[in-house]
Amino acid sequence: MKVSTKGRYALRLMVDLGIHSEDGKYVSLKDVSARQHISIKYLEQIVTPLHRAGLVRSVRGAQGGYRLSRAPEKYTAGEILRAIEGSFAPIACLESEVNECEMYNHCPTVGFWEGMYRVISDYVDSVTLKRLIDEHIVSEQGGCVEK
Repeated sequence: MKVSTKGRYALRLMVDLGIHSEDGKYVSLKDVSARQHISIKYLEQIVTPLHRAGLVRSVRGAQGGYRLSRAPEKYTAGEILRAIEGSFAPIACLESEVNECEMYNHCPTVGFWEGMYRVISDYVDSVTLKRLIDEHIVSEQGGCVEK
């Protein structure tokens, strides 16, 4: 499994919004672009599915921009990445709720793939946006982060 540039940048965008949209303030993509060194055009491609998934709110106009739709501790890295990347299933037959693969009950490796999927999902769903924000703030200050 490989996370795309869009997925990586989506996490950076969400961390940036979490830091800079205190008190419900909207943040322009121009400001995010300058801080994160990501083009505005690319950020627009990333923010659209995040908005569609209800992870960010937007307002148009001079004071417009984007902000988180809820508190950072209410997000997981997993849900942010899934909004951009889709499923983390390592093989196609694990992507749906009910496995319809004709070999499922006889497959000698399905347990391995299910275990891999579970480990990845458990990890990305255990990391909150708040944790990513806190780790970034501490690292910017030159400190250590307790995990």
